[in-house]
Amino acid sequence: MSTAREMEEQAHIRHQEVLNTIEMISSSDSASSISRMYSGSYASSNSISMLPAEPKIFHGRESELADILNHFEQSTPRIAILGAGGMGKTSLAQAVLHHEEIVIKYQGNRLFVACDTAASKVELAGLIGAHLGMKSGQDLTRAVLHRLSEGSPTLLILDNLETAWEPVESRKEVEEFLSLLTDISSLALMITMRGAERPSKVQWTRPFLPSLEPLAQEAARKVFIAIAEDRHPMEEIDQVLHLTDNMPLSINLLAHAVDVEGTTAILSRWQRERTSVISEGYDRRSNLESSILLSLESPRIMSTPHSQELLSLLSILPDGLSDVELKQSKFAIHDILDCKRALLRTALAYVDDHKRPKALVPIREYMAKFQPPTDKMIGPLFKHFQELLQVYVADRGKQSSAFYVERLASNYTNIPNIIQNGLYPGHPNLADSISCTSHF
Repeated sequence: MSTAREMEEQAHIRHQEVLNTIEMISSSDSASSISRMYSGSYASSNSISMLPAEPKIFHGRESELADILNHFEQSTPRIAILGAGGMGKTSLAQAVLHHEEIVIKYQGNRLFVACDTAASKVELAGLIGAHLGMKSGQDLTRAVLHRLSEGSPTLLILDNLETAWEPVESRKEVEEFLSLLTDISSLALMITMRGAERPSKVQWTRPFLPSLEPLAQEAARKVFIAIAEDRHPMEEIDQVLHLTDNMPLSINLLAHAVDVEGTTAILSRWQRERTSVISEGYDRRSNLESSILLSLESPRIMSTPHSQELLSLLSILPDGLSDVELKQSKFAIHDILDCKRALLRTALAYVDDHKRPKALVPIREYMAKFQPPTDKMIGPLFKHFQELLQVYVADRGKQSSAFYVERLASNYTNIPNIIQNGLYPGHPNLADSISCTSHF
């Protein structure tokens, strides 16, 4: 009962925040002065069409930017930028927003709506309406659709749309609203969302933009050096970047920390504090732990509660696990593959080139710190690896041993981590762990 009451109170608070935001945007004097900076169709005395700044540091997303711009060769593209939290979705959308070709095509008819506070279709329409200069009302859905349909060609960017789309109870109506938006022939729609799923009921422009991945090493270095300069030894810069797995948010936060404290101090602090080193901000754009927690608390994860247990296990498995290993390990979770799918859908995990689900370093570090795997999860996997080692030793030199060598090689880093869990006095697997150590 207390949990339900808390959820209801939080929903009420979020709803009030949206109403306050809309009211502020619709009626404040600052909105009037800001809107006069723009000459587009939506600049009015009651609208706030101020656009976010163009990213000052933008490396490693040139290919994705080019792909998106190619989509704009069509009259009205519908584009979804997907990926894990902290992967740079908003920055990419802002780069598109300010690209010369887009500015020439849409001029002042570019709307960038931050959807963080919208938890329903009505609230989402209210935020868009506020940017269009409409007075706040009960439900601005029809008015927003009418206003957008009668204007010049327009680009509408809905940033962090997952806040409204995630809840199961509001998803259908949000998708219906998106569908109605895309019925407007003069409207180009672009959204950013956490995870790997696109909302249904929309004919997204093909080819789909793949979920954003970590930056290439050279691009990660450029981002780091642009923030912390190049006075640090490249070897130490690469050590710091290894902690980020080249996730843009992590690079940004660690680079700023290095700029103040230096690489040596940050590497030393990381050994003690882990992700807390870059979790001193107050929102998901300046606090890595807040960003990860937001994904962990998403309805898609909460509806498959054991998925967090699987993610905690992946936190000590840098090599990931194959579907075969997930099933053969006989975890006390009957829906283990559903849990894997939930992690993939929310981009808390990804599948590598060998089809093995893994988690990025920052997420592994977070889970190891706050939700480390229990013996209930480690035990079945330990038994699986123990049996694998025993068969390998028994068949060593035989033709069949090649199969087991391959299985062991694919878990080269995993196995020591699992064995190490049982190497302390009093652990029920102590003797078996010592035995496994001698074979590996």
